[in-house]
Amino acid sequence: MSGELLVEVVGWLGAAALLLAYGLLSSGRIAAGTTYQLLNLAGAVALAVNGVVHRALPSVAVNVVWLVIGLAALRGLALHRRRAGGADTAPNPDQPA
Repeated sequence: MSGELLVEVVGWLGAAALLLAYGLLSSGRIAAGTTYQLLNLAGAVALAVNGVVHRALPSVAVNVVWLVIGLAALRGLALHRRRAGGADTAPNPDQPA
């Protein structure tokens, strides 16, 4: 596979990961937890790589911010899990603490 083709495949896989995450979350099939955030991170990294190669700097900027938000969310999930005694649950904003 040529480098150019690889960059295109990576970009399309990144787009698919972001859309899959959003679709699964919106349909209620997953919560805004670890799976959602990891799909978002994978998509953001892949699209950022594609954007760098194509010199699409606005796209790179958006995806770097997307990546930082995802990393912060994963950190928050890990902290919540640690406080909850290891349970693999995301905080529910609809329930009082």
